[in-house]
Amino acid sequence: MKHRLFSLLPAFALPLLMAGAPALAGAQSTGQTEPTSPAITATGDGIVRRAPDRAFVDISVESRAKTPRDAQAQNAEAMSNVQQKLRAADLPKDAVRTIGYGVQPEFDFVGGRRVLRDYVARNAIEVRLDDLNRVGEIVDLATASGATSVGDVRFDLKDRQAAGREALSKAVADARAKAEVMAASAGRSILRIWRIVEEGAPMPGPRPMAMALGAEAPQTPIVAGDIEIRARVMLTALLK
Repeated sequence: MKHRLFSLLPAFALPLLMAGAPALAGAQSTGQTEPTSPAITATGDGIVRRAPDRAFVDISVESRAKTPRDAQAQNAEAMSNVQQKLRAADLPKDAVRTIGYGVQPEFDFVGGRRVLRDYVARNAIEVRLDDLNRVGEIVDLATASGATSVGDVRFDLKDRQAAGREALSKAVADARAKAEVMAASAGRSILRIWRIVEEGAPMPGPRPMAMALGAEAPQTPIVAGDIEIRARVMLTALLK
């Protein structure tokens, strides 16, 4: 688990520690000594939800032939057509990038023996969209241009760091509030924050939407849910 130590010293939610108890993990590495007053620790969580303002679409082209050269040539022609149509859709130059390419043999098993069937060439690109209203349009455009699959559609935030900092601030406030409740319940009060450590928090990614592409498919509807950013901290506070 990854930890970041803040210069502000905090308090989070675990057991009530009395003076002389072992210091929290990491104190030696940061040069801090054990607290000289009774202390408590509390964990705090912060969650920020934002509507996404950016999307990524993975588009792939597969081509099969009896020789690797023919599979590669057919794939290059098909993907060139897809990319040409994407450029004509007024996407920024840096909005399209290759994320995978390969040519591999495919085999059948006949009479217990492996027999070469053909070769398959795969080329995958990622398209970044800053206008979510265009996601369905780009999916349909790629399909009509020769794409054989759309791997997934992912939604994200342009400024994820700002949302992360807000979630972190909420996590610290949550931990401080818990520490105050714990202290009051024990007949004590907070003297000062001794240490705050950021802990790894589960950060659910966007839900990928796999799509089967057909020639007669209707216009693709895309609905983006909220992006959830999480933060978790451990705060240690000295008591008086």
